[in-house]
Amino acid sequence: MRVTVRLFARLRDLAGTGELVRDVPEPATVRTVWASLAADIPGLAQYEQTMSVAVNAEYARMAAAVHDGDEVAFLPPVSGG
Repeated sequence: MRVTVRLFARLRDLAGTGELVRDVPEPATVRTVWASLAADIPGLAQYEQTMSVAVNAEYARMAAAVHDGDEVAFLPPVSGG
């Protein structure tokens, strides 16, 4: 199954892009998608416990199901003023 992954802030910097298309095996969860990304881009792994996740623009948990054609967004914590 194919999903679109959107990365923001530091995650985008580490990946070198803000959007990727990933093929993941079915059945899949957000965690499946994240594990695939972290395997290819090891610097991402440190953000797993602190980031927010959305599936199709709705906040979700790592255990949320992901389906073919979904958009999964990973948002690290940000700071600033």
